[in-house]
Amino acid sequence: MAYVNTYQPPPPPKPAYGLHGPVPYDINVAFPLDFTQLETPRLKLVPFIPSIHAAKYHTAIPDPAHFYRYYPFPGIEDPESYLLFMDAFVRQNPYSVLFAIIDTTTPDPDRPEWGGVLAGTIALLGYSPTNLSVEIGVLCILPAFQRTHVATHAVGTLLKYCLTMPCTSQSESGLGLRRVHWYAHPDNEPSLRLAARMGLKREGTLRWAWVLPVGKLLGKTPRKNDLQEGPGRDTAIMAISWEDWEDGARELVTTQMARTE
Repeated sequence: MAYVNTYQPPPPPKPAYGLHGPVPYDINVAFPLDFTQLETPRLKLVPFIPSIHAAKYHTAIPDPAHFYRYYPFPGIEDPESYLLFMDAFVRQNPYSVLFAIIDTTTPDPDRPEWGGVLAGTIALLGYSPTNLSVEIGVLCILPAFQRTHVATHAVGTLLKYCLTMPCTSQSESGLGLRRVHWYAHPDNEPSLRLAARMGLKREGTLRWAWVLPVGKLLGKTPRKNDLQEGPGRDTAIMAISWEDWEDGARELVTTQMARTE
């Protein structure tokens, strides 16, 4: 039986806009976002808009190689590469969205209109309206805000929004998802501890889930004559389900967010 294969790899798309994205900035989200539900008395989540937030964000990272050491993405240590990657990986995907974390307990004299200071980023990735699931990822707490309330409140806020049922008659309303998952480098103990503290359960490890960029540390050595030069990486999977949420995790998250230390 004769056959042909005329496949040609498509050329990489070239955005018709600069590093800061389209103007006006389009967050391009295909699922409901109610920003009144994405804030606490100490923090709020807003869309990460490069022209507004990127300069402050990158300036606050003195050692990008160390800051992104657990991430498998190539080139994000460079501010321009970071913006191009996040545009392609997050903004152009209508089922993902990147948030700027604003710590409302600390004013920023340079940007008083923010109502606080930029403390990092967090994202919802790969929202599935079919399977009612989403990933919490791209959690990058800037060095000055690590070991503070910021990570707990950012994660807790998204967990509440994702797992609370939609309701127009109550003060709390959300997406009504069945599952929220979390991927982490197996050696990233702070990330794993944070997820566990917020009620997520370890489900397993995806072995050799990523081929890392050449030169990336914290990777596994591939076999001899491997088809790729970069080291490999396993990924730890943690998750929380609606049953967990209704069986005590909601109260656990509320307690964690109420702590003042």
